[in-house]
Amino acid sequence: MKRLIKFSWKNVINRPLRSAALILLCAFVSFTAFFSSIMVSSLRRGFSSLEERLGADIMVVPYEAATKSSLENIVLQGNTGYFYMNGDIMEKIAGFDGIGKISAQYYLASATSSCCSIPVEIIGYDPGTDFTITPWINKSNGKELGYLDVVVGNDLNAFVGDTLTFYGTDVTVAAKLDKTGTKYDTAVFTDRDTIKTLIQASLDKKLNEYSNINAGDVVSSILIDVSDDANVEEVLNDINLHVKKVKAVRTKNMISGISESLNGISDAAQILTVFIWVLSLVIMATAFLMMTNERKKEFAVLRVIGASRKELSEVVLSEGIVLCLIGGIVGVFAGAILLLPFSGYIEQLIDLPFLLPGADRVILTAFLAILSAVIFASVAAGISAFRVAKMDTGTMLRVGA
Repeated sequence: MKRLIKFSWKNVINRPLRSAALILLCAFVSFTAFFSSIMVSSLRRGFSSLEERLGADIMVVPYEAATKSSLENIVLQGNTGYFYMNGDIMEKIAGFDGIGKISAQYYLASATSSCCSIPVEIIGYDPGTDFTITPWINKSNGKELGYLDVVVGNDLNAFVGDTLTFYGTDVTVAAKLDKTGTKYDTAVFTDRDTIKTLIQASLDKKLNEYSNINAGDVVSSILIDVSDDANVEEVLNDINLHVKKVKAVRTKNMISGISESLNGISDAAQILTVFIWVLSLVIMATAFLMMTNERKKEFAVLRVIGASRKELSEVVLSEGIVLCLIGGIVGVFAGAILLLPFSGYIEQLIDLPFLLPGADRVILTAFLAILSAVIFASVAAGISAFRVAKMDTGTMLRVGA
C-alpha cells in the first residue's frame, strides 16, 4: 500500500498540468458544497435569531408608519428610522380582552457617534414590562441597566465602560451583545428613562423631525403577546377597529417576506449545487477516461513487469483520490477565506439576517465538502479503473505504440 501511494504521488507530480486541472475541478466541487451549505445555514440561523428577538404576536405602530415601505426594515432589522404615537394608546389597548403581555418600545435614529461611522438605531424598552429584549440583554449584562447606561450591538466599535455621546448626552456602555446576524448588531439598546432623555435632547437640538412631540408622553411601538385562550386575529382586528390612528400587524406576517426570500435562496442554492456536482462528475469521469487512454502503453509495461490488473486499478483510483483530496482542501480553504472574514460585508450585500454557524458546524461542513469531492473522484476514477482492469495487455501495447 505504501509503495502504491508513493507511485501514485510520483505520477501526480510528474504530470503537473493534468494534475492541476483535476485539482481545480475537485476544488470547485468542494468549494461549491462548502460555500452553499454555510451560506444557507447562516441565513437560517440569522432568520431564527430575528424571530427570537421579535418574540411578540402583534405589533402596534402609528398608522402613518405602517404605510412606510421601510417599516419592516426599521422594526425587524433595526435600520435607522423612528416614529411616535401618544403613550395613552397603550393604556387603552391593555384593557382589551385577550391581551396577555404588553410593552412599549421607543426608537430614535442617532447622529454619528464615536462608536459608529454611520448613524445607528437607538431602541428603548421598559424593563418592567418588556418580554422580548430583556431576556436577550440579560444573557450579556446580567443586571438591570442604570440611568444613561446602554447596551451596544456586537458590530459596533464600543466596549464595556466606554462613554458614547448622542445628541450631546453622554451614556456609558454597560454590556456588549452576542452576535445575532441581524441589523441589531449595529443598534444601541437602553431603558425607557434613558431613551426619553435622548429623545428630549434631540428635540432640544432641533435634530428630531417630530418637533411637536412631548418626549415623556410618546411611544414608538407596542408589542403584544396574546393570552393563551385568545385568538391573535381577533385581538388584532379589535385593536384596528377601536383604536384610531394606529395599525396593528402580526409579526409573523412581517417576517413572511424574509422567510420566502430565504426559502427561495435555499432552493436555488441546492439546485445550483446539484447541477454543478453532476456536471463536475461528468467532467471528472471524462478526464480520467482520457487520462487512461493516454497511459495505455504505461499500463501495458507495468503489466509486463508483473503488475496485476487489480494493482493497475488501484493506481488509477489512488491517483484520483490524492488529487481530489488536495483539491477538496483547497476548495474548502478558499470558501472559508471568502466567508468567515467577510460575513459582515456579505450581510450588507444580501440585506438579509446572516449569522455564521459555530466552529463545530463549520468544521463538520468542511469535512463533508472534502469527503464529497473525494467520493466524486472515487466514482470517476473507479470507472477508469474498471476499464483498465478489463484491458488486454497486448491490445494496450499495440494501441499505445
